[in-house]
Amino acid sequence: MIGRYTRPAMGAIWELQNKFEIWQEIEVLACEAQAELGQIGITKDEAAYIREHTNFTVPEIDEIEKVTNHDVIAFKTVMANYVNADIPEGEPKPGRWIHFGMTSSDLGDTALSYQVTQALDIILEDVKQLGETCKRRAFEMKDVLCVGRTHGIHAEPMTFGMKFGSWAWALKRAQTRLEQAREVSATGAISGAVGTYSNIDPFVEEYVCEKLGLTPDPLSTQVIARDRHAGAMSALAVTASTLESIAMQVRLLQQSDVIEAEEPFTKGQKGSSAMPHKRNPITAERVCGLSRVVKANTQVAYDNVALWYERDISHSGAERVALADSFIALDYMFSKMQWMLDGLQTYPNKMEHNLWRTKGLIFSSKVLLALVQTGLTNEEAYVIVQRNAMAVWDDIQQAVDGPSYRERIEADPDAAGIADKLDEIFDPWAFLTRKDRVFDRLEGLEF
Repeated sequence: MIGRYTRPAMGAIWELQNKFEIWQEIEVLACEAQAELGQIGITKDEAAYIREHTNFTVPEIDEIEKVTNHDVIAFKTVMANYVNADIPEGEPKPGRWIHFGMTSSDLGDTALSYQVTQALDIILEDVKQLGETCKRRAFEMKDVLCVGRTHGIHAEPMTFGMKFGSWAWALKRAQTRLEQAREVSATGAISGAVGTYSNIDPFVEEYVCEKLGLTPDPLSTQVIARDRHAGAMSALAVTASTLESIAMQVRLLQQSDVIEAEEPFTKGQKGSSAMPHKRNPITAERVCGLSRVVKANTQVAYDNVALWYERDISHSGAERVALADSFIALDYMFSKMQWMLDGLQTYPNKMEHNLWRTKGLIFSSKVLLALVQTGLTNEEAYVIVQRNAMAVWDDIQQAVDGPSYRERIEADPDAAGIADKLDEIFDPWAFLTRKDRVFDRLEGLEF
């Protein structure tokens, strides 16, 4: 991922330096486990010496890889060179125990699992922070009246706090999916060439995994199956879709014809090179755009599940790009959404203005039910309600200052049976007498 969209902590996880540090720790832990086991001849002193003297630099590994065309061999060569550097000629070299009985996937796949858990821990903290922000803002705007929309059309009144509340619940579901993905991803394998432990005792795998906080793969056949990675990427993609959904709402709310809310516009910010008046939802648009990257990368993860027999490396190059880019992009998206929703500018007066723009049409459901209560069938009541509503719609579309919906209902003799109830029917808060039920549920939401 380009630097523009990379936050330092997440970016560092996918740098070669971090990957090779994890590789180094796995190799050292394997040596310590072998010494603990006491089967192959390595002593605890040798294992301690390896830990003390091991080192590497990325440029050294790169130079050797130019010849070997194999990054694991290049790495263990550099690591062994450092360990053996001060050993006198003719004496046994402790570096010989590095990678003993292991295969490349033991190292690379276990390290990748650890990187994924590192990255998921950051994303989970992102979710927690944004979820708590949405919950807080939901209660701040619990009693701010606004119009609800279905299909983009005015429907019935709601409160703006319910928007934030629904976003909080969506983020809670994301948290659950990501926690499950972390559990499935936190898997290591140190089982040899085709996963049979032919040259390495399972104790080594158990020892290494325990130290890294991973669970041994019960049957790896050399590689850790990529359905685990696909599951993690799926969780990232759904989470990205959730952020996209929220950002899309902000974009819609910021339209000039709506303008009930807008993302922060900072001092010195410019909206357009040609039109100085513009305040565009560029952050929300950026989140929507980057969501496409995360979602598209999920297809790469799905395609990586199918490998030839016990192993091939068709997945390797693709996942080095897709995994890193998806985690980095999603982490960046969260940082932008946190900034945007924490500072979201809301305009209650405009919300109330918009509520009445359709001249009372949003009360049609209350009128319908009130007429049914007078003894009319639903079908009979619907005709009365819709007939008057369509007349108001026509006036609105033609910009004619005609009667409001209430005025038309009052003037319709077929609706005379509800004349004494119109104040109650046309009260927007009558729709929200049970809103505390959803906020009571939200009160118990914890991240």
